[in-house]
Amino acid sequence: MIYDFCIIGAGPAGIFSAISLAESGKSVILIEKNSKIGIKLLITGKGRCNITNSEPDFREFISKYGNNGKFLFSSFSKFNNFDIVSFFEENGLKTENERGNRIFPKTGNAKDVLQILKRNLEKYKVEVLKNSPVLDIVKNKNKIEKIILENKKEIEAENFVITTGGKSYPLTGSTGDGYKFAEKLGHKIIEPKPALCSIILKENIKELEGLSLKNVNISIYFENKKLIDNFGEAIFTREGMSGPIILDMSEKISEYLDKYLNIRLKIDFKPALDFKKLDDRILRDFEKLNNKDFKNSLNKLLPQKLIPFVIKKSGIDPDKKVNSVTKEERNKLIHLLKECEFNILKLDGFEKAIITSGGVDLKEVDPKNMKSKIIDNLYFAGEVLDINGPTGGYNLQVCWTTANAIN
Repeated sequence: MIYDFCIIGAGPAGIFSAISLAESGKSVILIEKNSKIGIKLLITGKGRCNITNSEPDFREFISKYGNNGKFLFSSFSKFNNFDIVSFFEENGLKTENERGNRIFPKTGNAKDVLQILKRNLEKYKVEVLKNSPVLDIVKNKNKIEKIILENKKEIEAENFVITTGGKSYPLTGSTGDGYKFAEKLGHKIIEPKPALCSIILKENIKELEGLSLKNVNISIYFENKKLIDNFGEAIFTREGMSGPIILDMSEKISEYLDKYLNIRLKIDFKPALDFKKLDDRILRDFEKLNNKDFKNSLNKLLPQKLIPFVIKKSGIDPDKKVNSVTKEERNKLIHLLKECEFNILKLDGFEKAIITSGGVDLKEVDPKNMKSKIIDNLYFAGEVLDINGPTGGYNLQVCWTTANAIN
């Protein structure tokens, strides 16, 4: 059989493009090298699946992808964040809007999202071939003729779609296969790098592991120059930091690590208070506690797990009475709370990165339908393309939108 479309890679982009094409009457075969489809989808949103983001402003949504966001204008105008929510709700999955406009299934289970996608594959009679790694793609002039699987089986189709994802979480099957295929077919690949990943610090911060920070401001510095900053939530890991703030800054941090020898991270634990107001707050606490030891004076100001670290870093004798703490010591404490400094060693690698930045050069892909400008019957969708956004459902939306654009 010669299919209308052969799709390589059964992640969210591959599955959704298969559904969209089959719904329009095309014969579709979906090829997956793993024994199951949608493996990476199951771990998105910590297993809850952050389907998309409910940001209502079209241009604001597109701006989240940086300079490459303009590539999505055409396809996003045809299928956007509200369209994907409608798709799932029409298929019986209720959703809810959480902090930061993140859209999740009400069940809080990514399996329910995948189950709906699987049902639609069956409904539209998409042939799914699992345990089938692609060995080679055979082309003649500017057209692909067939793909050859590792088991030597050959698949012929009128059109081919590469939706193999990036290189992040390689245990799910995302090992950069699509980049190799695209490059062999003549496409330029923008260097893939881990994105939305944790950072490793030079300092030993094991005592802070698991400490969750809310409403803090984190800035990245080279010497005295502030490079970027972000406000929100973060968490200390065994070797460094993660959480929404860090993940969203990680791509920029990667660029700066390539550029500068040493960059630093500063945490403002109390961004709502300037230095003077924070000093006043500490003085009020000290007055109430009067004869208490310094080590017992920060309980209302800081999370319990942070207190021993701050006391140690402040250099103030923990057994010193608060009414004996000098202005100089208090000033040092205030600067520590407003500018707690760490040195960045590196980013976590692809093994723990949520997504990959880089990929197939967008200049070589038609933004209206994701068709290759080099190979006449080749298309791309999802993370294999050089476009990525912050946390909050933006990267899954790229998969849905680009998948739907193929025709």
